[in-house]
Amino acid sequence: MPATVTRRLVSLADAADALAVSTRTVRRYIAEGQLDAVRLGRKTLRIKVDSIERFIDARPVGGWR
Repeated sequence: MPATVTRRLVSLADAADALAVSTRTVRRYIAEGQLDAVRLGRKTLRIKVDSIERFIDARPVGGWR
């Protein structure tokens, strides 16, 4: 029975859109360890969706929890 992959990955551009920042800022967040990314091949970089959600949840504003 093959293993089921449940992890979701998105491109730099999609992560930048979700966070309303530039792709350069997403690359900085990855370098700082704030977002988890995987490299697929030499040029392809993908960001884990769950790390984007954790990043967003860790930054509430005012009473938004």
